[in-house]
Amino acid sequence: MGKVAVGAAVVAAAAVCAAAALVVRHRMRCSGKWARAFAILKDFEETCGTPVSKLRLVADAMTVEMHAGLASEGGSKLKMIISYIDNLPTGDEKGLFYALDLGGTNFRVLRIVLGGKENHVIKPEFEEFSIPPHLMTESSEALFDYIAQALAKFVATEGEGLHVSPGRQRELGFTFSFPVRQTSISSGTLIKWTKGFSIEDTVGQDVVAELTKAMERAGLDMRVAALVNDTIGTLAGGRYYDQDTIAAVILGTGTNAAYVERAHAIPKWQGLLPKSGEMVINMEWGNFRSSHLPLTEYDHALDVESLNPGEQIFEKMISGMYLGEVVRRVLCKMAEEAAFFGDTVPPKLKIPFILRTPDMSAMHEDATPDLKLVGSKLKDILEISNSSLKMRKAIVAICEAVAIRGARLSAAGIVGILKKLGRDTIKDGEKQKSVIAVDGGLFEHYTKSRECLRSTLKELLGEEVSENIVIKLSNDGSGIGAALLAASHSQYLEVEES
Repeated sequence: MGKVAVGAAVVAAAAVCAAAALVVRHRMRCSGKWARAFAILKDFEETCGTPVSKLRLVADAMTVEMHAGLASEGGSKLKMIISYIDNLPTGDEKGLFYALDLGGTNFRVLRIVLGGKENHVIKPEFEEFSIPPHLMTESSEALFDYIAQALAKFVATEGEGLHVSPGRQRELGFTFSFPVRQTSISSGTLIKWTKGFSIEDTVGQDVVAELTKAMERAGLDMRVAALVNDTIGTLAGGRYYDQDTIAAVILGTGTNAAYVERAHAIPKWQGLLPKSGEMVINMEWGNFRSSHLPLTEYDHALDVESLNPGEQIFEKMISGMYLGEVVRRVLCKMAEEAAFFGDTVPPKLKIPFILRTPDMSAMHEDATPDLKLVGSKLKDILEISNSSLKMRKAIVAICEAVAIRGARLSAAGIVGILKKLGRDTIKDGEKQKSVIAVDGGLFEHYTKSRECLRSTLKELLGEEVSENIVIKLSNDGSGIGAALLAASHSQYLEVEES
């Protein structure tokens, strides 16, 4: 009996030892896993770093590229497109104006009445229409006829007292968010379609002429007064309400900037200098690149696998389209090399662009003690149901690194514009206010990103200068902004002034 008891005790002890060894091995493996995961995270955070010294180099590089792009066509990664807009709204404009905003599979038509300095924008009305898929590939005539007919129906709903004066045409600002070679304030040829459109007979044609012919066929007597993009529309909207507005930045799904340049500082400008002495420049700053940008292995991989490798590098680091995707790529490496989510890589994590920037911002800004929101996003989007607090904290750290880098680089870009205009310092004690109008969901809805952009500007410019730099949210540049530009470029302005 004693022998049996001793044997049983030995077996039990062996089992306990084996179990303990398993636990130790598991812990060692876990600690090894965490060590590797956190090494990946630490390396990413360091490579993403944006110390002030680096941001100053980025701002200087932006200014240099601006000079090069203004000197000659193709002289810079920044296109620095001459917009032919030399009269931004003053706030004095009066009358009835329309806008057409064609930027994707939907388009909007908009009507505003301007009441001068006292009343500004009165009663804006708009209607949105979807473009049937077949019209996105059919013919230029079919697409523009559909748009013109929708516009004519909208015009027919003008209320009492909204009609234009007898003998006058209605005037329209046309926001066309596709690559265009602008040839005047109200003409531009389509370079190529994007966003799912593929109508060959429009390429190389003047899109304003195509719309004008379609409006004539629809029996609509309306003149396109200005062909613009959403960034320039944002600048117009900013200037309408505040004459100190000197630039506009879009921080949304994509990114761009436009600003007011002195006409004599544009060497590639061939025509007569405009009376105003100013010209709006569409920078297309998403295409900026510099050796000083803190690019990581994840940015390089994203770029190589994108539809436009080597292009839009700045946009791929700072805009809403890409931030969530950079986070996904870091998580993928942690899952593959450090078994961050367990022994298998969650299948959903392998799907490009599954993690959208609004989801990333929700995780980054999760204020619950146990990061409950991060847990539910992982479950809902990536089908990862058993995330620990340690894991969630690591994910928030990745979101933080990506968002902060983007916001700080955006601020450096804005400082580059201010430097080009000589507004980054105080000259002879003279304080000039500079307003930057900003539009886009990334800036409007991602609080931590917006706050970081503002604080970085202060860091780069210093307390005294930054007191005179105002970052102001300016909504609906593609709609109201375009209508305002139709007003400031109205064919009847000189008649009214004389």
